[in-house]
Amino acid sequence: MHRFLLPIGVMAIALQVAHVASAAPPGVKVTPDEAHRRVDITIDGEPFTSYVWPASLKKPTLFPLMAPGQIEITRGYPLMPHTGERVDHPHHAGLWFNYGNVNGFDFWNNSEAIKPEDAAKMGTIQQQKIITTRSGINNGELVVQSVWVTGTKQPLIEQTTSYVFSHMKDARVIDLTIKLHAMERAVFKDDKEGLLGMRVARWLESSTEKSGIFTDAGGRETKMADMDNSVATGIYLTSEGKRGDAVWRTRGSWCSLTGHTGDKTATVAIFDNEKNPGYPTYWHARGYGLFAANPLGQKIFDPSAAALNFTIEKGSTAVFHYRVLLISHVVSVDRLNREAADFNTEK
Repeated sequence: MHRFLLPIGVMAIALQVAHVASAAPPGVKVTPDEAHRRVDITIDGEPFTSYVWPASLKKPTLFPLMAPGQIEITRGYPLMPHTGERVDHPHHAGLWFNYGNVNGFDFWNNSEAIKPEDAAKMGTIQQQKIITTRSGINNGELVVQSVWVTGTKQPLIEQTTSYVFSHMKDARVIDLTIKLHAMERAVFKDDKEGLLGMRVARWLESSTEKSGIFTDAGGRETKMADMDNSVATGIYLTSEGKRGDAVWRTRGSWCSLTGHTGDKTATVAIFDNEKNPGYPTYWHARGYGLFAANPLGQKIFDPSAAALNFTIEKGSTAVFHYRVLLISHVVSVDRLNREAADFNTEK
């Protein structure tokens, strides 16, 4: 049974493996539990992920992510810490969607680690309601609504997110459709901190990652500790053939990350969609385990490019589509290209 305790209170967020495995029929089951601020998703009775909005986080997230064979893809910290993993960037939890600068407010870096004097500069994404849940043999769906609220307590964006969870013989799939409806004019200033991000497990980090200091757009520094990289096996690869450390700040329609832990190998891939703003996305993919697609930070990644400053006018809606694939082995470039083509055709 997987459990973790929230930093505030004693609320447990659990996947309840034994109970679910004995009670759930085959297929994808989506089980809401609003009293414990979560929705659990299982495939054939096995935990896949949970949509959670604990009070200790400043946005909802999918956590943890489990590849076939129950291979844990995401870092445990800060929600369910594991021995030997990095404990930097407490705002990196699971798989999330937000941005570092909207109308001057930072929704990306907000966490309980922020100093009180910086709170007014931050933004929070507040879970509002579960619109619908659906379970099924081949797929299940969760639709939720949340609101982006500035540090001055102003509602700025209403977000409606559809998650479709499905599976293949060797893979688990998450299709995300995110609709951002501007309650006020929203300007996404050119920034590296965005947009769809996940923080991966220690074994999916790069063996070449070194210690150092990373600075966010607000000038806040995070010291990366020296660590034994013998367990780090992750290698990034993009649709444009960029590999490893060379992936960061380059563009591509997909990016994969492959590594192994013990006798298990897994690949996680994120697919951009050609209908998305800023396609093909830039990859904010770091060796220490941050894996993010950011189509809205343009000049920050390429100084020769013009700043995008993507804007949603008041009353208008922007839509983003992404697919995340979790596969239990090394995946060929041909297959990833086919998956990308299928995704674009479907959307």
